[in-house]
Amino acid sequence: MSGNLIDALQWRYATKQFNPQARITSEDWAALERVLLLAPSSYGLQPWKFIVVTSPTLKAQLPAVAWGQTQPRDCSHFVVFAARLTVDDAWVTKMIQHMAAVRGLRTAALDGLKDAILSKTHRMGSSHLNWTSRQCYIALGMLLQAAALLRIDACPMEGIIPDQLDPLLGLTDSGYTSVVACALGYRADSDPLANQAKVRFDASDMIVHL
Repeated sequence: MSGNLIDALQWRYATKQFNPQARITSEDWAALERVLLLAPSSYGLQPWKFIVVTSPTLKAQLPAVAWGQTQPRDCSHFVVFAARLTVDDAWVTKMIQHMAAVRGLRTAALDGLKDAILSKTHRMGSSHLNWTSRQCYIALGMLLQAAALLRIDACPMEGIIPDQLDPLLGLTDSGYTSVVACALGYRADSDPLANQAKVRFDASDMIVHL
């Protein structure tokens, strides 16, 4: 399995040109959505939403809010990672209640965990977005790896304009804002980067063993 994983990661690259006619199958997409749902987050709070864009009409508007990049228009599925603006007491309570229900516990049995989470979120004051945004990158990393294992091309994209993208996605006044995105589909034969050698520093430069 380790060989398959390394081969997949060696194969993947940040795809610049997608084949607009190539579509991800419903089975593969269902698996990728499951990966998103299984992504880890601090305390299991899941302070995000994943907006999946497949509408051709909506995708045609995306280059204008992505600095002219064509990947959002031409890919099969475009995922926007939207972070919660705040992790308030109500959200923490909702998560604790859901955890208790799933695990067959009394809610009171999780009071210690709830208090620990609230202690952290209260110390943040009003700066929750910086924290919730970082959580989105955990899910993005999971998605990129899973896509590679399925031989689905992907391009992570910070080059989006949240103030213009959010209204298109219905995020205005929703309590969420877009922070990063990922285009997924299949590379076009014309993509000049598809066959270029992967460039990484040596392990001796990047990994420290203590």
